[in-house]
Amino acid sequence: MVNLLNQTIVVTGASSGIGKDVAINAAKSGANLILIARNEDKLLQVKNECIRVGAESSKHEYLSVDMSDPEQITAGVEKIYEISDEVDVLVNAAGFGDFSNYLETDFDKIEKMFRVNVLGLMLMTRLVASKMIDNGFGHIFNVGSMAGKITTPKSAAYAATKAAVIAFSDGLRLELKPMGVYVTTINPGPVATNFFDVADHNGTYLDSVKKFVLDPDKLAWEIVNTFNKNKREINRPRYMELAAVLYKLAPSLGDYFAATLGNRK
Repeated sequence: MVNLLNQTIVVTGASSGIGKDVAINAAKSGANLILIARNEDKLLQVKNECIRVGAESSKHEYLSVDMSDPEQITAGVEKIYEISDEVDVLVNAAGFGDFSNYLETDFDKIEKMFRVNVLGLMLMTRLVASKMIDNGFGHIFNVGSMAGKITTPKSAAYAATKAAVIAFSDGLRLELKPMGVYVTTINPGPVATNFFDVADHNGTYLDSVKKFVLDPDKLAWEIVNTFNKNKREINRPRYMELAAVLYKLAPSLGDYFAATLGNRK
């Protein structure tokens, strides 16, 4: 278990899903948490759980921020640095998906997906990374997806947002490396969280891929144990990481498998 005593961790999307599990596991390791999401009631529940499992000396706070709203993000970061002079780790876990045929997807939803998954993440990163550079250290985690590497039917728009997150993280990693700030991209396959309550309209996707579904707590532990370590990516499950490499080597064959084996939504 990594020791995060006296370190401040900011987690967006902390009210549920991967963000929630990362926050709780970071609290178990002694960190101070600043939890960010829209739903204050859920944030309070996560904060109380962090208090229950965390170190007695740790302090946990939460901020209600809509990650699609640049003004709220900017104001939220100002409050973060009123709470703490330094942020050691930023985990950008806020995001949502939609499994629909692209031409049948409401464009307002697509725009909102890009605002939350990409633009909100980029702005939060920009504001926090600037402070990390001043302090000479820091670690940024951006939650992408294996969908950003292997796109399947009914995920064109969502996959585009995650491909953007991966590309952004790759460029940012190179820019921030000389300043002592690490950037790690997290690319999970299907994870057993409430993400699918929104994304999966049929309610059958997780069951159809149950052999490949990741345990969110195990993934969160792996993420937390990578804090402050210079790791490029966390790709899980590992066989999908291999599949993503093979897809680039044999794209026509990859398209066939993505359209058949990957078409379970």
